[in-house]
Amino acid sequence: MAASKSVLAPNQPLHSHIVKSRREKIKSIKSKMDVGRNWSDRLADQLTGSFGTMWFLSFNALWFVLWMILNTGLIPGIIAFDPFPYGLLTMVVSLEAIFLSIIVLMSQNRASHVADLREEIDLHVNVRAEEEITRILIILDQIHDHLGLPSEDDEELVLMKQKTNIDAIEDELLKDMK
Repeated sequence: MAASKSVLAPNQPLHSHIVKSRREKIKSIKSKMDVGRNWSDRLADQLTGSFGTMWFLSFNALWFVLWMILNTGLIPGIIAFDPFPYGLLTMVVSLEAIFLSIIVLMSQNRASHVADLREEIDLHVNVRAEEEITRILIILDQIHDHLGLPSEDDEELVLMKQKTNIDAIEDELLKDMK
């Protein structure tokens, strides 16, 4: 008998290897989606990543404080170009908020699309697992009967051996949502 080579590191448990492999597959879904991004999606993702930083918050706070200080008229030689109540600053902040919101929404829409794809994959895996488990229960029950053990099935086992009707579940969920 030939010795099998392990694909694991000497002290790495099997569980760690499996978890790492699953993580790589999950990341690959996002990676595949990232490849298909157009320039606006890439820009929105990049900007969204930088907007959510302490640096961006600090920059905005400094900008607003400087704007207000420059427009108080207290600094000799600098004429206030946007005196209190800072109408121009209000307009600039409003425009910034509009653009930030749109950019973040673009990025969230793409992230939502990736999440929807993962959810669809998860549903297919769950349906397949349900079918396989049902089949295993049927085989185990047949083995049980073949061994001559008492063949009386309880109500729960009878229900578990039935194929899951995905359409009926979907209809029930849609009815509950109304």
